[in-house]
Amino acid sequence: MTDTLRPIGQTGLLIPSICFGTSALGNMPETYGYTVESARATNTVKAILQGPMPFLDTSRNYGAGKSEARVGTALRTMGGLPDGAVISTKLDRCPNTGRFDAARARDSLGESLEALGLDRIQLLHLHDPEHARDLDECHAAIEALFEMKAQGLAQAVGLAMGRLDIMEPVLRAYPFDALINHNRFTLLNRSADAMFTEAKDRGIAILNAAPFAGGVLAKGSRQMPKITYQDATESDLAPVRAIEAACAKYDVACGAVALQFSMRDPRVTSTIVGVSRPERVTQALDWAAADIPEGLWDDLEGLGYVTIDPEANRIYTPG
Repeated sequence: MTDTLRPIGQTGLLIPSICFGTSALGNMPETYGYTVESARATNTVKAILQGPMPFLDTSRNYGAGKSEARVGTALRTMGGLPDGAVISTKLDRCPNTGRFDAARARDSLGESLEALGLDRIQLLHLHDPEHARDLDECHAAIEALFEMKAQGLAQAVGLAMGRLDIMEPVLRAYPFDALINHNRFTLLNRSADAMFTEAKDRGIAILNAAPFAGGVLAKGSRQMPKITYQDATESDLAPVRAIEAACAKYDVACGAVALQFSMRDPRVTSTIVGVSRPERVTQALDWAAADIPEGLWDDLEGLGYVTIDPEANRIYTPG
């Protein structure tokens, strides 16, 4: 499929409308409920970077460094990053102490460059400051992030996190080029709506992650009875099943609708879709190109949505 590349602010970096998230490639069964062996991870990275939308997102802390290491292994077998491909990764707190100061930010970048086998990162984010030991300490890490951009170690810089009450004031305080937020702009939840509008008005590129609400809108409520990585009750799953019924009426895959809900929003620069096997890459591309009747969008809008934090009660497990 063809795609029009979109700019990240004034950085000169262009990205596709779909980004493939690789946290599951770090083998995180406590989060996702399944394991991913190294060969499968390598083949998935190759499918992404050799495909029509060669853009992936990883992190220093995904799988305690295993996601980046596996991406790096795939890059080495491919002879390096293919022309036109884009890598996004993140500065992370110390996994043992939660420290997230300037020194830790610099160490995190060094670890990422070594794992990935790169000398610079195209898109580099500060990641999950809400889980650091001291939020105030993170401001030094943010300053270090912008120094990395000035030094040419990163082409564009962003903020990647979940909690909106912390994220919004940080976004206002610094000139980020991009943001990543997850699970908060989906068919089920629109809590990030106001933040997306403000960010768009400020010229910040928006990467909307987890359009499948942790996988349930892609795999189905019977196969995956979890929402945003949390076990869901029958009551919790009722809105999912209403969406599934609406999609079945029009004979359209629920995953296609969930993905295109994000992609069709003019504020969203790119949508991050988590994948853990090569065929999921192909499936996402097929879903992005699927024909969806306007009547289905009307029906879905009539179902409503919530605006509360979908992870307010989540017991967070780092990895």
